[in-house]
Amino acid sequence: MTTKNFITSDDINLIYDDQGEGQPVLLLTGYAGCKEIWNSQVKFLVKQGYRVINLDRRNHGQSGVSKKGLRISRHGKDVAELIDRLDLNDIIMIGNSMGASVIWAYCSLFGDEKISKIIDVDQSPKMLSDDSWNYGILDFNWNNFYFKLDDIYNTHTTYRHIDNDTFSLVKSVQHPFDHKLNRPLLLDHVVQDWRDVIRGIDVPSLFVSSDHTPFWNNEYVIKLAELAKKGTYKIIKNAGHIIMAEQPDEFNKIMLDFLISNM
Repeated sequence: MTTKNFITSDDINLIYDDQGEGQPVLLLTGYAGCKEIWNSQVKFLVKQGYRVINLDRRNHGQSGVSKKGLRISRHGKDVAELIDRLDLNDIIMIGNSMGASVIWAYCSLFGDEKISKIIDVDQSPKMLSDDSWNYGILDFNWNNFYFKLDDIYNTHTTYRHIDNDTFSLVKSVQHPFDHKLNRPLLLDHVVQDWRDVIRGIDVPSLFVSSDHTPFWNNEYVIKLAELAKKGTYKIIKNAGHIIMAEQPDEFNKIMLDFLISNM
């Protein structure tokens, strides 16, 4: 594995791992997470013949911390700059939680021409419930979300212990995460509605949730599979929000089946 860095157009140092050869897979983790949470997927995908690029987004993991760019659109632009830097095409994009929103932000800004497939791991496209969408986060709506934001921090994200190797790896590299600094990023994340973007995406999309996701009704993945032009969904048993680390074997099987069936 090679750990590398690049400097964004607004001078933020981003750290990423680049391992393997073959079709590129870009991994994006969620809010306050670090790239090491994908440990089981990195090893599995490299063994299957893929090149895996695993990014710590700005203010996350080992990447630079700044007050600049505390919005999902800027994170999407960071992804675009990394793609240009590495001259990537035919990319498989996989995002957990906020990482999936960053993928949709990228698609909104730059289209899906360089993307082969997308996997959303437990992220509703609209986090505030209203008359048009009943699958928001917790009991958030437009009237209360600003005052209830801390409920996200206080929600336990996993249903079962993540695999031991991944847990140890995450703990060994974990950096303190500044929730106060990143509150504007979380607010920006919460108020987005990506349904129109998903509706316009032309590449195959897999929407994955679990039977014990702590944040939303998991039936949102059914709605998204219907909304997307080429959408499918899976609900994994005995997992919470960090599905790929809680049930790595089952997740990897579903992931590979999706990648192979959409070649």
